[in-house]
Amino acid sequence: MQFFKTPNIDFIGKRRKFYFLSLVLFLAGMASIFLHKGIQYGIDFKGGTSLVVRFEKPVTIGQIRDALSGVGLGGSEIKRFGAESEFIIYSSQQGAMNAADAADLVDEALNSQFPDNRHERLQVDTVGPKIGQELRKKAFMAVFFALVLMLVYISIRFEWVFAVGAVSALFHDVLITLGFFSIMGFELSLKEIAAFLTLVGYSLNDTIVVYDRIRENLKVFRNDELSVVMNKSINQTLNRTVNTGLTTLLAVAALYLLGGEVVRGFAFIMLFGILIGTYSSIFVAAPIVVEWQARHGGRQELRMGKKHKSL
Repeated sequence: MQFFKTPNIDFIGKRRKFYFLSLVLFLAGMASIFLHKGIQYGIDFKGGTSLVVRFEKPVTIGQIRDALSGVGLGGSEIKRFGAESEFIIYSSQQGAMNAADAADLVDEALNSQFPDNRHERLQVDTVGPKIGQELRKKAFMAVFFALVLMLVYISIRFEWVFAVGAVSALFHDVLITLGFFSIMGFELSLKEIAAFLTLVGYSLNDTIVVYDRIRENLKVFRNDELSVVMNKSINQTLNRTVNTGLTTLLAVAALYLLGGEVVRGFAFIMLFGILIGTYSSIFVAAPIVVEWQARHGGRQELRMGKKHKSL
């Protein structure tokens, strides 16, 4: 299936318009992080107790919250978990209270509020505040080192300027997605970090497809300007990029819409990340290479171009 039969779009010529769009998206996300909601950390990173309970009869989240308010846990996060009568309750660290004490306190509140609706405790997990801080630090380091290793890999496979373009696009994807993740008010936990790492790999894969075509076209169109070669390469891979993104998008959209509250944050990162990753592969990664060469040297200074001219 081809959405574009013979595309001939001047992506490079319009690159500054897309730089502006990226800047607007970036600033909107950063405004949410630093001026509004900020990043809301889940139990994995801030410490606390999660409790999964199942009721015999249907209840609402509001009724559960009213019950917990009586024991000082009204600020807990409550989500449906699986079946209609199953809920997961996140409560932040309460002083020196351990997981067993917190679970007993929740049981006491629920038994008092719902004397005719028994509940069963299915699972209890706890994370101490110090462990949460350590996990948070390691999670962000994992994303950072993934980006650095991508920089090294692209430098070896292509060359330095292409690595700058690719990693700039990856930072672009991660930061904008993180900003809109904050705007949506989702909590950041370990599974969301896994989604960000997946996003890095997915976006890089799209960018490498475009870069491979650029490398091939540098052999064929040796006398053309770099911007012309870039435009040809992006247009030639456009159908592949859009089809791959759309196929993955449909699967992730189903997860976001039907997967439930517990995985909604993970699914949002994948959903929005695929959109922004496809966008950056077309409008950010290759144009940055052109921008760099225009400012710091001509097309002839590309190592790949030098090798191909001797053929």
